[in-house]
Amino acid sequence: MICNVLIFLMLASVCTLAGFGVNLVTSSKIYNDVYYSGDENSNKVTLMINVYWGTEYIDEMLNILDENDVKTTFFVGGTWAVKESETLKKIFEAGHEIGNHGYYHKNQGKINAEKNHEEILNTHNLVKSLIGVEMNLFAPPSGSYNKKTVEVAKELGYKTIMWTDGRDTVDWRDHDSNLIYQRAIKNCKGGDFVLMHPTEETKNALDDIIKTLKGKGFELCTVSENLGFDAKAGK
Repeated sequence: MICNVLIFLMLASVCTLAGFGVNLVTSSKIYNDVYYSGDENSNKVTLMINVYWGTEYIDEMLNILDENDVKTTFFVGGTWAVKESETLKKIFEAGHEIGNHGYYHKNQGKINAEKNHEEILNTHNLVKSLIGVEMNLFAPPSGSYNKKTVEVAKELGYKTIMWTDGRDTVDWRDHDSNLIYQRAIKNCKGGDFVLMHPTEETKNALDDIIKTLKGKGFELCTVSENLGFDAKAGK
């Protein structure tokens, strides 16, 4: 009798979790189809780099990533990719994953479905024309999105990606390498997406961030690897 009750409770719990959209396979943090982390039960961490500016720091950041044998995900803006197509090619040829960061860095949460569609699709088509990549990860500029943003992204074959709570280095505002370093590594855990940009201070902190996280036993990888799906297949 007691065993039957326990089994019933376990099944009820599973059904309840499934109803709330919790991913029971990878233990990823997913809220309303938006991914805030990869598998929390893994040792994987991703340094996701959003790019609309800072080209002058990217070559050195690529060197640091290469020296430490780290591949990661660069989310690129359309207007940046147009002007800096050679740098985009360098990032891709270095083996890094390329994600979509919208075309004009719009506040996606305040624009309608049609404009959301344009921002994502125009960037998708541009990057495909430049490096032949069919992107499937979308990081909303400034972390701004609404229900329509996510629905449109999904219709276009994209997963919407946000940084993990507490893992924003805020390097675009706080030009302090030590502060950026502390925000990236403090209380870091498996599955985390750490947000950063190509700034001088982030470049200066990057090697220490990588070495510290590796020293703690973390594997630094792309967003797709962190989520546990094949980026090329979009699964």
